[in-house]
Amino acid sequence: MATPEARVVTVRPRTVLAVLGIAVLVGLGLMLVLLAWRVLTWILIAALLAAALNPAVEWLERRWMGRALAASAVFFIALLVVSGIGFLVIPPVITQVTDFVNAVPGFVDDLTAGRGPFGWLQDRYQIVDRIQAAIEKQGVGGILGLGGPALDIVRSVVTAVVGVITVIFLTYFMLLEGPRTVSTLMGLLPEAARPRFERVGGEIYRTISGYVTGNLVISLVAGVLATVVLYAVGSEFAIALGLLVAILDLIPLAGATIAAIVVTTVVFIETDWLRALIVIVFFIAYQQFENHVLQPLVYGRTVQLSPLIVLCAVLIGAQLAGVFGALLAIPVAGSLLAVARELIEYRREVAAGR
Repeated sequence: MATPEARVVTVRPRTVLAVLGIAVLVGLGLMLVLLAWRVLTWILIAALLAAALNPAVEWLERRWMGRALAASAVFFIALLVVSGIGFLVIPPVITQVTDFVNAVPGFVDDLTAGRGPFGWLQDRYQIVDRIQAAIEKQGVGGILGLGGPALDIVRSVVTAVVGVITVIFLTYFMLLEGPRTVSTLMGLLPEAARPRFERVGGEIYRTISGYVTGNLVISLVAGVLATVVLYAVGSEFAIALGLLVAILDLIPLAGATIAAIVVTTVVFIETDWLRALIVIVFFIAYQQFENHVLQPLVYGRTVQLSPLIVLCAVLIGAQLAGVFGALLAIPVAGSLLAVARELIEYRREVAAGR
């Protein structure tokens, strides 16, 4: 029986060097992303805000003014609106949060004495005694996971302030220079491939712009309606809780549920079970309204994603990057879907011999 001839595979040194070079570049790219993660996050947030404001800029640009003047007008109007809302909302929020913090010892006293809506936790499970024992053993920082030094807190505050200022300036310059930058990048592409990239880029832009604008509008509606209902049931923390609802509602799918749990618990402790029940009914009714009316109306023509894809995207985004990943999951999924549609269309054209 003849021995099968051994096959020798020859790999050229150039191929080995090319593979090693690609691996090194990928590694350096990943390292750069990890090191500059905070700055990249700021750039991404600014890009999303610029995408949300750009339709208004283009509307003004088509009618009355040049790009620079239109971008400046829209940017400063948006800044004035946000600042005005901040001046109206922040003072009562600070007051109500302070009042809530001052009221917490009274809630704890009721709980310790077995009074109030959660008094049974102490009677049955001695929950206060267990918490006190844990605090004596680990300290408050150990219980809450805040064991770091005060310098870390100060550094975080300073970083947040620097981040907000950076995002504001990045948003403005993206509004000014965005179209010119895109045109320059498109000019580097081959003439035959340029229309395809322009089509994909336009679809991605419409997806991101529609999602960001729609998400902000839906969250604003949720916050305002929650504040009105909380005022109606007599909550002393209506504005603070309404702001919390608006912020949490930015998180797709899970945000409204988390807000409902937190707000209902506070109202239950603050007032009674009947008013808490009213708040629960409101959140259930509103979530149905948001899921079946607002979201299809806002996202239906822009993102074009099924609820299953939205759920999977949010879960994956939350697992990879927490709350920030959940916020970006839908526009990223919509962008990937736009690219996939264009690739399928390209393959069809190649198969048809165009």
